[in-house]
Amino acid sequence: MARPYRLQASDTFYHITSRGDDRKKIFRTGEDYNKFLTYLGKAKERFAFRLYAYVLMSNHYHLLIETLEPNLSRLMQYINSAYTTYHNLKYKRSGHVFQGRYKSIIVDKDNYFLELSRYIHLNPVRAKIVEHPEKYQWSSYLVYLKKGTCEYIDVSEVNRIIGMGAKEYEQFVFKGKGIKESLIQKPYAGFILGSTHFIKDTIDQLKQQVENKEVSYKSELMGNVDPQQIIEELERLYKKSWKEIITSKKRPMKEKQLGIYIMRRLTGMNNKDIGKYFEMKEHAVSKVTGAVESKMEKDKNLRNEIEVIVSSFNRLTEN
Repeated sequence: MARPYRLQASDTFYHITSRGDDRKKIFRTGEDYNKFLTYLGKAKERFAFRLYAYVLMSNHYHLLIETLEPNLSRLMQYINSAYTTYHNLKYKRSGHVFQGRYKSIIVDKDNYFLELSRYIHLNPVRAKIVEHPEKYQWSSYLVYLKKGTCEYIDVSEVNRIIGMGAKEYEQFVFKGKGIKESLIQKPYAGFILGSTHFIKDTIDQLKQQVENKEVSYKSELMGNVDPQQIIEELERLYKKSWKEIITSKKRPMKEKQLGIYIMRRLTGMNNKDIGKYFEMKEHAVSKVTGAVESKMEKDKNLRNEIEVIVSSFNRLTEN
């Protein structure tokens, strides 16, 4: 079955949710929650978007974001893929961490921002983890109450949009505790939350995007670099044929490892597709990517070497 097309637009608000595969835990320790937030922060450095609210539950998460460029697929693939690599390495497993694709709902911020932020912040209360949302550590609620900080939340924009003080917002959230069912749980067609006019405009945008031959779902997923360019550049840098690079039995097989990491970073392809280029299984690609990232955190020379190589590909895409 073909996957539904996602609207990739700038200046668009999205409610994002992603669940653990088979509803299993994706966060087990405080380190796991913090690591996910770190990847969220790194995504903000790489992609143009604002983060307005979040809650991280043990087996799923919610984000309220605004894309400033049409890059939703790329930024979400980066976040989930980076965390999957970390999770699988830490817990010595392979395969999927998240259940299928993330779910995205386009949001009419003028009519639903407040209610949606309340819905997100009340998740731990509805799950009976805490009685009051301020008692839950892994959400942005305390930022709204001005009792906590989070460097990844765009606080000034939040304050501008909600248009109320901390005490008033706290009372607004408190009133929501008694509401059993919310309109935000019933988006139009499963992916649009807004007024009739907003829904019509969103559908018109989607039709135009689908009909535009210059934009395809595949191109949205891919990064700026063609995989063949990476192959040719690695052959030039290491003065080896592609066959020699991918079949090397020498340890630590540096060229192959860096090639996998760079292809993962610059193309946006999934591990399975990258594995085809390197004649490796999907889980092996995930392991290599995670291993390189771990080494980069400790080895400044390796990090610099990789950035030099990445810069060479950036140069290629600009020509």
